[in-house]
Parts: sequence; C-alpha cells; structure tokens
Amino acid sequence: MQALTPPPVRLSEQLGESIEERIVTGVYPPGTRLDEQELAESFGVSRTPIREALIQLASIGLVEIRPRRGATVPEMAPDRLCEMFEVMAELEAMCGRLAARRILPAEQARLLEAHQACEAARQAGDPDLYYQLNEVFHRAIYDASHNGFLAEQATALHRRLRPFRRLQLRVRNRMNTSFSEHAAIVEAIIGGDSEKAGSMLRTHVIVQGERFTDLVATLRQMHNPPEAELAPAAV
Repeated sequence: MQALTPPPVRLSEQLGESIEERIVTGVYPPGTRLDEQELAESFGVSRTPIREALIQLASIGLVEIRPRRGATVPEMAPDRLCEMFEVMAELEAMCGRLAARRILPAEQARLLEAHQACEAARQAGDPDLYYQLNEVFHRAIYDASHNGFLAEQATALHRRLRPFRRLQLRVRNRMNTSFSEHAAIVEAIIGGDSEKAGSMLRTHVIVQGERFTDLVATLRQMHNPPEAELAPAAV
C-alpha cells in the first residue's frame, strides 16, 4: 500500500498557516493591523497570495477585514476558545458514534491507513506533519458518519480551531498521547462500539483543566521566543 501523504498545499494556504501561527502565539496581538504590502515584503512574495491568505483567515474568524480599515487581528478570549473546544468535542463524539455504526469496509481501510501515516510522523518527531495527517484521520471519521451536514459542521469548526490544535501538539508528550488515543478510537469504530468511540473522541478533543493550562502556557512561551525565532517563517 502506498504511503499516505497530506494533500499539496497552495502558497496562499502556506502563508495563511504562517500568519495564523503568528496570531495565536502573540507575534501579531489583538488589534494589530495586517498590512498586505508589509506582509508581502516580510514573506518575500507578491500581495496576491497574501490577500488570498487574509481572506481565508477572515472566513474562519482569525482576521477581521473592514472597508477602508483593511485586515486586523480580533480579540480571542480564553473562555471563548474553551467553549469552541467543548462544541468541537461533542461534534467529534457524534461523528465517532455514527461512524462505528455506519463505516464501510473501504472506509475502515482508509481510517487504518490514516492512523498508520500518523504513526510514521510521530516516529519522525514532526508535529506539523503529524497534524496534517491528523486532519486526514479525523476527516475519515467525519466521512464515515454518513451524515453530510454533521461532517460539514465538524470540518468548519475543525478548521477554525486548526492553529490551536496544531500548536497543542507541541506540548510535551502530547503527540505520543494523541497517537495512543487514535489507536483506541480506531479499535472502537472498527469494532462497532459506538458509545466507546464517542467517549474516546470527546476525551481526545476536549481541552480543559491541565490540558488547557498547558496549551495557554505553550502559547505564552511562543509569544516570547528568542529573537532568532522571530524571523519570517519559510514558505
């Protein structure tokens, strides 16, 4: 079986990932005006992909674009972030319950393939690659729920939380823990245990207590990196 790889990423999407990481880590704090020309010079690209990236970020609420004011970074309160993770956990739990009852043999194979790809990224110690493949893993579950509306809602919120979920993998040992949780989720879904699948996915996604504290601490640490780390991200 050919190794699973994440889909190719457009330049505007790469730029969007770099800008969103700067937003969530505080390099661009709330209220910052994101000037297209300054960003284009910072990343060494034209304004067109920058404009596309900002529009993409605006569509998920990480950027606000207003007439005559351009793009700015809105406020994101920790309580709001926690609420979004709570909703995400319930959507994923519902997807898992339905997938355990409705998954088809070809979808089981796709889920296993995605799980094995995550294992390769985990062994390589690459949290960003792991997250890209992690998205493939979760979308396989959404699709296996055979509920199009639910899959659309889960995908949209997953995209909104993507920078925070990706950074969460940089918390110490979180990537190993995530993979272990994936293994239990796969076993429950393929075994047809809908309640266990739902419960495992809820626990896997929810960010509360110590996990939320760890995430906030990681964001704060990245907000004050050494000067060398503040150089424009490679795209």
